[in-house]
Amino acid sequence: MEVAMKLELLISVVALAAVFFSCSGTRPSNLGVKDGALNLCPGSPNCVSSQAAASDKVHYIEPFKYAGSSSGAKERLVEVIESMKRAKIIINKDNYIDAEYASALFRFVDDVEFYFDDAKRIIHVRSASRVGYGDMGVNRKRVERIRTLFEK
Repeated sequence: MEVAMKLELLISVVALAAVFFSCSGTRPSNLGVKDGALNLCPGSPNCVSSQAAASDKVHYIEPFKYAGSSSGAKERLVEVIESMKRAKIIINKDNYIDAEYASALFRFVDDVEFYFDDAKRIIHVRSASRVGYGDMGVNRKRVERIRTLFEK
């Protein structure tokens, strides 16, 4: 009986670990800048983008504004991202940054992209969950937190 209980406990722990570590989802293949734009948000409410239509209250978020050089703005944004918990820069190249943010509890991964439009002195942003339908406003709150830190 004791062996059966230990085996059942072990199976439960392994199953829970499998669920826990599978929450990161697969890295999307549609990330990046194409024709001067980040990918559009899906229809689900788990994504925000500064390149969504301003009338789209679910997905639209203001781009970041900066003064000075784009290289200075990019350096500042990298500092902000690196200062945040569970954030990891995946790509930092030319006028583009791709970062992953993991949630505290289940390690759900969200992809956050930044595209520097030098002509307009703005940084377009897109933040999207990899899994699930809704995000309870997490992506919007994260982008606003990044904006606040960036503007300090």
